[in-house]
Parts: sequence; C-alpha cells; structure tokens
Amino acid sequence: MSERGNLEISNVSKSYQVEGKELRVLDHINLKVAPGEFISIVGPSGCGKSTLLRLVVGLDDNYGGEILLDNKPISGTSLQRGIVFQDHRLLPWLTLEDNIDLALENSGLPNAQRRRAVAEHVALVGLTGFEKVYPHQLSGGMSQRAAIARGLVSRPEILLLDEPLGALDALTRLRLQEELLRIWRAERVTMLLVTHDVEEAIYLSDRIVVMHSTPGRIASDIKVDLPWPRDRASHEFADVRREILRSMDAYSSVAARAA
Repeated sequence: MSERGNLEISNVSKSYQVEGKELRVLDHINLKVAPGEFISIVGPSGCGKSTLLRLVVGLDDNYGGEILLDNKPISGTSLQRGIVFQDHRLLPWLTLEDNIDLALENSGLPNAQRRRAVAEHVALVGLTGFEKVYPHQLSGGMSQRAAIARGLVSRPEILLLDEPLGALDALTRLRLQEELLRIWRAERVTMLLVTHDVEEAIYLSDRIVVMHSTPGRIASDIKVDLPWPRDRASHEFADVRREILRSMDAYSSVAARAA
C-alpha cells in the first residue's frame, strides 16, 4: 500500500454569512484517512459532505481548524488532490484524450510523457479506441469514466469523489461501481467518496463516515469488515446497512423532536 495519501482533518469548522447572520455548516470535524483507504461519507442533504470535499481539494481556504495531507497543510488546489464531480465537466470542444490531458497542463511533464500518461489512463478506465471522440458522442457512463481518468492522470495522492455516479441509471451505476473498485485496486490511491447511496458506500468502502446536519458533524465512523467481493444480498451486508441507517435515523428522530 502506498505511503502517500495520509489525510488528517483536525477540528475543522466552516461558516457562511447568510443575510448578515452566521450559518455554520461544519462543526469540529475530525477525520483520519490512512494511505490507500477508501472512505465514504454519507448523510442527509445539507450536512456539509460536499463542503468538506471542497476544503480538502483546496477550493476554499476560509475555515477553522487544519487539514493535512502527508503532514503538510493543504493550501489551494494541487495535482496531489484529484476530484471527480457528479457532472463529468468534460469540455465539449475537446476530444476525450485532450480532456484528460488538460489535468496535466501545469504538471511540467514533457509532451511525450503526458501522452503516455493519458494513454495509460484511457486504458485504465476501459476507453481505448475512444481517444478522438468528443463528449457528446459518449454515454453518461463513458463520460464519468473519462472524468475518473482525468482525476487520476496526475497520479494524485488522494482522489475526491463527489457523487460521481449519482446521475447515472441504476444498471450503469452498478457497472461503474465495479469499475471504481477495479481502478482503486490497480492504483491504490486514497479515495474519499461522498454519496447518498448507503449500499454503494458499503460495497466500495473500508470505512463509512455518517454525518448529521445543522450544523454538519460526524456522528459515526463505521468500519466495513466484509470480505471482497462483497455480496449485497448477504446478512452481513444487511447488518452494516442497518447500523448506518440507525445512525442516520438517530439524527432524524432528534430533528423531529426539535421541530
């Protein structure tokens, strides 16, 4: 397992100003992710899952606390941290290979090395033969594979995944879950996934972090101690699902009483 990709989030809080009042969206978040781990974050809408990913990738530095990657404070965006969104965000005027190569624009790599890296990652996500194709000629699943390749081509220490399969149909989503597992095993990059799909989180993850909202905070950190490949129909899988849902229901019950 890689030595790189050690993420430590310490006492992180984040607030926004809304109509002159402070709205706290993250409250004292503490999370450690070991190199090569696959961690999923689940929770209700508005609990700050995507906000936390934005802080880790470096899109927002206005927060309290500390975020370290390999014991170094995160500052701004970096090739060390890749990200894949729910919307693939491929540029429509560029071919698939040019979209992937875009992630290497500031890498300083020679052109020949960039071309090799792009070709390797096109193959990694199973899109060899589609290098010259434009985004409008790709299916949704193929576009997301291209986005994953773009996120990985710079060899980041951590890949952040913000609902990357959320817009896909059910069958394509299941297939892409298998692809994501295969890619994770091949690359051994640290992965941090935000998802609303509890079963997806169980199927993919070493650990699952359950967040509650108002403000966003960590309620549970659940280890998924199931063998690979995971059987979605097994009693053990259902037990983990119940544990996660109980943690989420605990929040719902408290919120209902407070309403």
